[in-house]
Amino acid sequence: MEPTSEFAAPVSSFMQRYGTSLKGVVIFFLMLILLIPTVMIQDLISERENRQNEAIFEVSSKWGQSQTLSGPVLIVPYEQVTRNNEGREIARDLKLAYFLPDELAVNGAVSPEKRHRGIFDVVLYSSRITLEGIIAPPVMEKLIASGSAVQWDKAVLALGIPDLRGLEDQVKLSWNDRSTVFDPGIPYAGVAESGIHVPLALDPAATGPYRFRIEVAIKGSRSLFFTPVGKVTDVKLTSPWADPSFTGAFLPSQKNVSASGFEAAWKVLNLNRNYPQQWTSDQQIRFGDSAFGVDFLLPVDNYQKSMRSVKYAVLFIALTFLTVFFIEMRQRNRVHPFQYALIGLALVIFYTLLVSISEHLSFNPAYAIAAAMTIGLTGLYTRSLFASGRMALLVSGTLAVLYGFLFVVLQQQDYALLTGSLGLFFILAAIMYVSRKITWQ
Repeated sequence: MEPTSEFAAPVSSFMQRYGTSLKGVVIFFLMLILLIPTVMIQDLISERENRQNEAIFEVSSKWGQSQTLSGPVLIVPYEQVTRNNEGREIARDLKLAYFLPDELAVNGAVSPEKRHRGIFDVVLYSSRITLEGIIAPPVMEKLIASGSAVQWDKAVLALGIPDLRGLEDQVKLSWNDRSTVFDPGIPYAGVAESGIHVPLALDPAATGPYRFRIEVAIKGSRSLFFTPVGKVTDVKLTSPWADPSFTGAFLPSQKNVSASGFEAAWKVLNLNRNYPQQWTSDQQIRFGDSAFGVDFLLPVDNYQKSMRSVKYAVLFIALTFLTVFFIEMRQRNRVHPFQYALIGLALVIFYTLLVSISEHLSFNPAYAIAAAMTIGLTGLYTRSLFASGRMALLVSGTLAVLYGFLFVVLQQQDYALLTGSLGLFFILAAIMYVSRKITWQ
């Protein structure tokens, strides 16, 4: 029988040996559970953004939607005669021939204004636009079959306008020094779904070009676009709006943007677009693909930046939990998983604070306020957990560095991914360095 020593080391229990590791596993799953409310916050941001779009649509639907001026287009109807082998007429089909201007010069002055719908802002505008140019006399023989009956007296000049509610005054046309006003609607298809027209009785024997001048006073919202229907199209716009976004198929060849407004000029040739100067209704032409113009944007991107910030929520929760966990292992005080959950919820609420405050302030002040509130709350709570101001400063400092890093990433456009990747790499390196000497048993 072997002697027993009364000084034998006590056998440690399972929890004493693996309690730290088990708690780390519990904290990890708690972190995953906290990702559920972050997904809900992303849905909240999307909902608020949709509500903003609804407010914009509600106001603009009563004022005028985005406008695109398509034209003018000269439309000449003709009857195509079908005959049998004996030369007898058996059918007549009504068809259309379309002719675009040889020259088109557009000059416009746009006056945007900001309207409010609840807490949301909507940009509306009024404009006065002049379209001048030349249309050559139609040469029907190049387009239609011989024997067709051209209805010269039923020709029309059409101008496509998406939302006719935006017209503020009668649209005037000067056609070879003859003045008239447009009628509503476009009687023939192929130009636009909505617009206005003027009946023209053309002289088939005319040899000189038709000169036109159209004056349009039109309201709209968000954007104003044009289609380059001229063989040479020159567009010039001026506006006191300081935050334009030039978009569409063509960018301006000249622009000057300042705090007092902008001036922009486009020059587009028929060679730059994918449709001819004349065609018949047997062909399908799409004007919309060549439209260009300007968006009148509000310099507000709080929802976009808030959505980007939520994607870093897992980083904030994980690093804050690790900081508290490392402090806990060096302190006598123990932190209950429920207390970890409260800290995690404080970090999640940061995003709701950010969204709600940024709807009333600009994004940067809203970010500073939400971050300060979250850092202060978390710091005070960890001070009560560890009864140490130094540990509270450590946790608060960690959060301050994280929020500062996220703010820098959110301000980036071209280098956001690079900045975020490098930041995450160095953060992971710091965690690996701190955790290298931890005894997990």
